[in-house]
Amino acid sequence: MKNRNDKKKDFEKLRQALQKVDNVFVAGYEKMTVDQDYNLRKIVRGAGGSYQVVKNNIAAIASEGLSSNEVLKSLRGMTSIAYTAGDPVALAKALQAYAKTNAAFTFKAGLVEGRAINVKEISDLASMPSKEVMFSKLLYVINAPATQLATVVNAVGRNLAVVVDQGVQGGKFAE
Repeated sequence: MKNRNDKKKDFEKLRQALQKVDNVFVAGYEKMTVDQDYNLRKIVRGAGGSYQVVKNNIAAIASEGLSSNEVLKSLRGMTSIAYTAGDPVALAKALQAYAKTNAAFTFKAGLVEGRAINVKEISDLASMPSKEVMFSKLLYVINAPATQLATVVNAVGRNLAVVVDQGVQGGKFAE
């Protein structure tokens, strides 16, 4: 059993982590093996996040006054959290993929950019394209009209040159 000083350190560490992030996924992990937990932590780190098993009352107290309090204030059962200051879609995708292969891992709630979301919304978030893909699509949409305009402007000049060239070769302008 942890002594009071260790619990205080855990509380401070969790409080500092929650102050830095606006993206938190709350999950249950009942009946997970140590090996499954190790693999989950590795997957979360690969997605740019952190994973931590928390005591419900410590999580509730550590989140007081923060946006994460809404999803951490009334937890029940065995609870873990995955959080990131980076791309929440990447973390949601990684967690969702892990949850599909491991029935012991279940979502309870989430917080994305300071807004509480439910389990269905976590699934919807996981099905979204990544931030990089969305940026590339946005740049394509922005760039497409300029490309089309350049093509049309070039086509007018090219068509005029073709007409003049045909006229010259036909002898109409040679005289």
